[in-house]
Amino acid sequence: MRKLLNLFITFAKIGVLTFGGGLSMLPMLRREIVEKHGWATDDQLLDYYAVGQCTPGIIAVNTATFIGFFQAGILGGIVATLGVVFPSVVIILIIASILQGFLDVPIVLSALSGIRAVVCALLGHIVISLTKKSLVDVFCIVLFIATLPILFFTEIPSIAVIILCGIAGNIYCKIKEGKKQ
Repeated sequence: MRKLLNLFITFAKIGVLTFGGGLSMLPMLRREIVEKHGWATDDQLLDYYAVGQCTPGIIAVNTATFIGFFQAGILGGIVATLGVVFPSVVIILIIASILQGFLDVPIVLSALSGIRAVVCALLGHIVISLTKKSLVDVFCIVLFIATLPILFFTEIPSIAVIILCGIAGNIYCKIKEGKKQ
């Protein structure tokens, strides 16, 4: 029961303190899940996040569900999901009921502009951090460079690129293992 409460509180804190969607949650996810609680390693968190991105639904919710499931089974997945969603639901209800008339107020627009700027900085920070952990050899660097233009300039779905890169990684590891023997 204590584990479930801890999952709910942790993900509620992540949900209430992050703005800008799933990507902006990565720094806090890493701090809470990897550093503070030790529920996952950096690599596992990246795996959960990648699977969360591939599956239908909101990335943050999917990632919370995976982490909760791996910590406390199905009930853990449900509790973590409720934790990450709960603050957003409450905040949206408050904003919808109270602040509807304030969306044209310059100070509110300025505050939102500042929040967007900080979210961009958070995303930049996590991209650099993930790059250092993920691009560990020449193969990974080549794969990264090859996929950037595909993701930016084509209509190929990201799920297809992720699956193909997963297959390429498997093939590369098999070849690498074959050379060692």
